[in-house]
Amino acid sequence: MKSIIPDNLTLFYTSNIPVRWGDMDAFGHVNNTLYFRYFEEVRSQLFYEKNIPIDGDNHPVLVSIGCTFMAPVFYPDNLRIESYISEPGRSSFMMYYRVFTQSNAETPSAEAYSKIVWVSHHNGKSIPLPDKVRSWFD
Repeated sequence: MKSIIPDNLTLFYTSNIPVRWGDMDAFGHVNNTLYFRYFEEVRSQLFYEKNIPIDGDNHPVLVSIGCTFMAPVFYPDNLRIESYISEPGRSSFMMYYRVFTQSNAETPSAEAYSKIVWVSHHNGKSIPLPDKVRSWFD
């Protein structure tokens, strides 16, 4: 299967997330909707660790997201989610994710993408990326 992540990207951030018993569904594997929560957690950790506030006058908003599932994930396990950033625009950028399990650390279980736009808290309109975020692409 061809990767949805562009070949020329460099790893930007890695997060480790434990799989919880409650993440599984009636079929005995992690439910597909949980992956979007995992990606949300990765973004939150990234913004926190890079000292990018997500409150106040402006904040990031997710405007699109998609995921390709390659292999099921089961409890108990731990996830390593690698993230990549690209395509900075005036107010947005793309973020890509590659999910690995501790039990199969070399083969991705899923790949995903999201488009993130910075918006004004006051009027909900897009605004230029904060300088700290823009510097990620230098």
